[in-house]
Amino acid sequence: MAVGARSGHDGPEDRADGARGENVTEENNSGGGTSPSGDDRPEHGDGAEGTDGAEGTGARPRKQRSFWKELPLLIGIALILALLIKTFLVQAFSIPSESMMNTLKKGDRVLVDKLTPWFGSEPERGEVVVFHDPGGWLETAETPKPNAIQKFLSFIGLMPSAEEKDLIKRVIAVGGDTVSCKEGGKVVLNGKELDETAYLYPGSVPCQDSFGPIKVPENRIWVMGDNRQNSLDSRFHQELPGGGTIADDQVVGRAVVVAWPLTRWATLPVPDVFDQPGLDQAAAAAPAMAPAAAGLAGALPLVLWRRRKRSTRHTAE
Repeated sequence: MAVGARSGHDGPEDRADGARGENVTEENNSGGGTSPSGDDRPEHGDGAEGTDGAEGTGARPRKQRSFWKELPLLIGIALILALLIKTFLVQAFSIPSESMMNTLKKGDRVLVDKLTPWFGSEPERGEVVVFHDPGGWLETAETPKPNAIQKFLSFIGLMPSAEEKDLIKRVIAVGGDTVSCKEGGKVVLNGKELDETAYLYPGSVPCQDSFGPIKVPENRIWVMGDNRQNSLDSRFHQELPGGGTIADDQVVGRAVVVAWPLTRWATLPVPDVFDQPGLDQAAAAAPAMAPAAAGLAGALPLVLWRRRKRSTRHTAE
């Protein structure tokens, strides 16, 4: 080999020279191809390059792909990730009406959590949820006709859907709850009045017409808009199957944040009124009263019979 044939140097020196790696190459280049010991040798015959070739495969380094060749792959990966996120994690929705003012205004974009329902999470009181039209709610509503690009961006989740007939309202009652309202009064949930001033549209009354009491079936929800005088919610669809309630499996997810416009950015927490003591207790007490009443009715004749028998025995004595 050329490296081992150099005169005036033994093997160890050659190996030491080669071990210097890139530093040796830099010195040789700066010195016009002369070794540090003063021997003349070919510019490309230093130990560094020969050592690299021995340690590797001997093949030339692979050329890096150009950016334009990798761009389609990057776009494809991005689109797949966007589709997965839209399907399983988060989806954007556009607010088409004023039924949820001032919590949500027309044109707002909200992000909806679609992950937790996959783990068995059910809608809870006070949450703002997006749900599919259960049938008959949007018969008269006109949906815009997007172009091909808008359809594609909507399909992968980069643009809110314009064709799907989805609605957004606030959950007021869940399965097992009893809800009612008298004209001009407050909404009553499981016997507790709700103070809704924190989210109702200013000047809006809880209900302009009386309804209920309504017992919400299991696995269904009763929804109302925050702008009560401009919201066709559960109150106005009681003649439909379900009595105005929505099945839990029709719920797309919970709206968690207003993402656009940036000046309107805000989270959508559950109002404190839905955490007041007694709401869950009242709901649980309703079904529990029936067995208790039945037990009392069954025990009363037995108690009276025992008392009568005891009274007869004392009289005989």
